[in-house]
Amino acid sequence: MKNIKKISIFIFTVCAFILSSSCDDDTEKFIASETAPVVLSDLTIATIELDPVNINNPAMTLSWNEADYGQQASVNYSIEIASDEAFTESTVATSITGNNTVTLSVSELNAAAGSVGLPPFAWNMLYARVSSSIGSQNGLSVKSNSISFSVFPYFNYKFNDFYLVGNGTAPGWNNNDNNPPLFRDPVNSNLYHYTGYFTKGSGGDGEGRFKVLETRGLWQPQWGVTDNEGDDDIKTSGEIAGNPGTQSGDPGRFGVPSDGFYSFTIDFSKNTYTNEPFDASGATDFTSMEIQGSATATTAMTQSSFDSHLWNITSVRLVPGDLQFVTNTGSTWSGATEFSGQATENTGSIPVIVEDDYEVWFSDLDGRYILIPLNL
Repeated sequence: MKNIKKISIFIFTVCAFILSSSCDDDTEKFIASETAPVVLSDLTIATIELDPVNINNPAMTLSWNEADYGQQASVNYSIEIASDEAFTESTVATSITGNNTVTLSVSELNAAAGSVGLPPFAWNMLYARVSSSIGSQNGLSVKSNSISFSVFPYFNYKFNDFYLVGNGTAPGWNNNDNNPPLFRDPVNSNLYHYTGYFTKGSGGDGEGRFKVLETRGLWQPQWGVTDNEGDDDIKTSGEIAGNPGTQSGDPGRFGVPSDGFYSFTIDFSKNTYTNEPFDASGATDFTSMEIQGSATATTAMTQSSFDSHLWNITSVRLVPGDLQFVTNTGSTWSGATEFSGQATENTGSIPVIVEDDYEVWFSDLDGRYILIPLNL
């Protein structure tokens, strides 16, 4: 009996040893080493003129040797574009994994040129390099040599424009009747303002309503409130919804409770809006308005018959230079930012940075203006 116990204890000890040994992690650990910088090949062409018509065509192809991190791992490559050889003003044009060649389209290279500050319609140098790394955290990043080339970019108008529609506004529910645009904030390009007159019409619940369109003549994309139409009570603030921005069906309507002036804002980064009464009792009633400056010949603006404080020009040719809004009293209004901003009296000039035909709008209630290029 003692022998049987001894044998059992022995077998148990051996098994425990075997199990214990099998639990030890003796697998080979993944250890990567920093690669030597990859070598980015020179381009076969030294000058690239970007075509604003065929923006999806290839602009250039970059190639380099494969990075070696000492392990069989997929390598990440980021293509950096800069306006200077030190890469102080740079952007990542694209990133790929596992390949050592990439083709940038005309629009991708033009967007990169604009991001690093190159002016349109002029020859300037760009610099490119490749950063290699491994893993989801882009570890052991190593930068390649840089190459340079000359590029002639076109202008990249990167902003979105939005327009009012609805029976509370001048065009009614006509989506293509010189619909007034919202005024884009010069600091936050996702924030839009509109201070002006809205009507309640006959006063019914369906009156005094409006929505926001992204393109005149098209009903989608459109923006409104999160409530369904019919349940969309008039509120001074809330969340916005869009078709197709947030949903597949059309959103509800914004609205005003009575005739009058209102200050409407919409923030597409937060998907929120406000619409509050605006006191226009102290506003000056100008009888005429025109634009003048080095960017254009003096051109009269049209006063809205719906809102006497809103002025516009449907199309005017502007060239690089500056402009101001001039009232019938001789006062001048201008701002400091291109395309959109808020003008003040007798200060500075609005910069025009690229030649094109523009739609110009100005509100003398809050001084906001917007210059919308028609061909860029």
